[in-house]
Order: sequence, then structure tokens, then C-alpha cells
Amino acid sequence: MLNALLGWVDKRFPLTATWKEHLSEYYAPKNFNFWYFFGSLALLVLVIQIVSGIFLTMHYKPDADQAFASVEYIMRDVPWGWAIRYIHSTGASMFFVVVYLHMFRGLIYGSYRKPRELLWIVGMLIYLCLMAEAFFGYLLPWGQMSYWGAQVIVNLFGAVPFIGPDLALWIRGDYVVSDATLNRFFAFHVIAVPLVLLGLVAAHLVALHEVGSNNPDGVEIKKKKNPATGVPLDGIPLHPYYTVKDIFGVVIFLMVFTVIVFFVPEMGGYFLEYNNFVPADSLATPAHIAPVWYFTPFYSILRAVPPMFGSQFPGVLAMGAAVVIMFLLPWIDRGTVKSIRYRGTIYKSALAIFVVVFLLLGYLGTVPTNVWGQFGSWLGGADRATVVARIGTIIYFLFFVLMPWYTRIDKTKPEPERVTP
Repeated sequence: MLNALLGWVDKRFPLTATWKEHLSEYYAPKNFNFWYFFGSLALLVLVIQIVSGIFLTMHYKPDADQAFASVEYIMRDVPWGWAIRYIHSTGASMFFVVVYLHMFRGLIYGSYRKPRELLWIVGMLIYLCLMAEAFFGYLLPWGQMSYWGAQVIVNLFGAVPFIGPDLALWIRGDYVVSDATLNRFFAFHVIAVPLVLLGLVAAHLVALHEVGSNNPDGVEIKKKKNPATGVPLDGIPLHPYYTVKDIFGVVIFLMVFTVIVFFVPEMGGYFLEYNNFVPADSLATPAHIAPVWYFTPFYSILRAVPPMFGSQFPGVLAMGAAVVIMFLLPWIDRGTVKSIRYRGTIYKSALAIFVVVFLLLGYLGTVPTNVWGQFGSWLGGADRATVVARIGTIIYFLFFVLMPWYTRIDKTKPEPERVTP
């Protein structure tokens, strides 16, 4: 009866064909390591966010007078509401943790190189969608940091020449962050951006299975196939081998995730800022306004660039360029090999410096610019943190701008014909 039912479905929907094409007969390289956990973990966190978000919307009120109280109601009166809220807030940060590690995997193994250029571009579009989704959702608790963070970020759009004021007005829906802003941000966060995000994730998976997965050696396994079966010699079926392996990664991830949710959901103020437990007050500005940690490297770049002619637009332009420049990686990397295993010292050193600078910029974006005090009069009394952020910003962009040169002159080892264990 089960086979008959499956046959009936297959005549009307390609269920078995889809299972074979994307799981049981999709051949992935046999030398995946732990870096390849993070793609499936990102998909898991997406599901967690959607499910927990649905339950939150059942009790949340997108109204400037009731939003903060509705969050408190969820936390205090809804059965297990505190857990759902903490799962969602922790999931937001963990989403960016696994996405950043997923992107780093791409950098170390050259997963953006030919024939995966479109795969990388779609992945970067997913990243932009995540940033938009996080930004819109950040306002919804209607706490002090939510309100003033949105005020600062929306005002940045006002710095765009000619169209800036109208653009900021269109985003807010009012001349200040108000009930109209909250309502439209809620609509974008719950409906518009998730629909785009789900479409991009589907496109990302289809593109991945079209060109095949990269591997730690950067070897294209489709080039070496069994003449009789057409199966890659260095490939194994995604199911059951990698589904079982991914389940192991999921278990480890969920252990870390639940520890955070039940014991340190605020994560020292990085996942949930303490100012956000105070209702939004348009007449009381927090002493230090900073975005959530996953935006802080770019916020640090924004603050590092000095205004020009009284306009903050150069900083806004630099912040946008810091993200957009990553789209160009498939074309500015001129190396003869993909994987860092066979790259030379120059690329390895450049990548290490880039990671350190990115983390440093992230830290500087969370603290006031005077955290390290000021230099003496010989440097105009400038804040030390600002000077360090400016140096870090220059190094950040040099990593990409100089990439065509240093990847071309870098001494590399020859790639193997087949994948190695």
C-alpha cells in the first residue's frame, strides 16, 4: 500500500526524483571536514527562527504604546514565552555566527571560485537579507536601544546626497521613529524579507547541487568519474553519509544553543543589550548607542571615516562598500589554486590579518570611541580607538583591493588530481 501511494504521488509530483537528485544520488566529495557543518546549521537556525517567530507573533502587538508591554507579557505570563523569546533572540545571533563561519569556509577553501561564482553571489544576497531581517526585527521589542539604534541607522540613509531625506522619510513612514515605523518594520520582518530569504535559500541550494560542492582540496570531483556508472570516483551519496554526519553537528550545536538560552541568554549584553530592557523613550538618549555585535565591524568602519563638508555620507559609503566588495571575490582572486592547503604564505598571512582586523573592528564597534583614551596633542588629541579603527578600515579594504596582485604572485603548491583524506 505504501509503494502504491508513493507511485500515485510520483505520477503527480517528482517526490522520488527530487529525493534521488538532491539526497540519495547527489554525490558530494568524500573528504568534507567540520567546516562543512555550517551550511546545514544555517538552514537549521532558519527553521528555528521561523517557528519561534510564528509563536511570538501570536502574542506580540506592533503598536508603539503596547509593543514593549507585549514583550513583557510574553516573558512573564505566556507559558514558556520566555523560552520562545530567548530562543528567537539567541537564534538571531547564532544565525550570524554560523553564517560568518560558513563565509570564512568559503575564503579558506576558495568556494567562490569558478564554477561557483553565482553560488557565492546568491549567498551574499542571503547575507544582505539577513542583515535587513535583523535590522527590522531589532526595533520590534521597542526598548531604548531598539528605538535609538533604529533612529541612528535610518538617519544614515538621510546622508545620501539628493535623495537622502526622502529616503529616510520613506523608511520611517514618519518624520521620526514612531508607530508607523514600528508597523512597517514588523511587516518587513514577518512577511516581506522572509519570503525573499526563503527564495534565495532555495536558489542557493539549487545552484549548489547544479555545480556540486567544493571540498578542502579544491578539486572538482566531476572531472574523475567511473566510466561504467558515471559516478564521481571521489564522491559519496549525501544521504546517508553526510546526513548522519550533519546530525552529529546539529547535536553539538544544539547543546551550545540550549546552554545559552537557559543560562546566559543576554550573553553579557552582546545578544540582548541591557538598555533594551528599558522602554523606548524619545526624550532620553542612552549614553552609548551601538548596534548588535554582528553589525559592529561595519559600524566601526562608519565611525572611522571622518565627515566631509559636514556630511556623514563618506562613512555611509565606506560601510556599504565594505559589504559590496565581497561580491567581487570570484573575480579579484587570481590564484592558481582554490584551497588554502595549497596557497602560499602571502595569502595565508593576508587572510589571518583580515580575520584579526575584522574581529578588532567588531569589538571597537561595541564600545565608545574614547574607550582607550586620547593621544597627545601631537595627534590632535584624537581618540586612540578611532585611530585604530581607521587603520583597521584601511587594512580591511586593502585585503580586497590588493588581492589580484598578491594572489597572482603567491607561491603555491600543485593541487592533487584526486581528493586527499
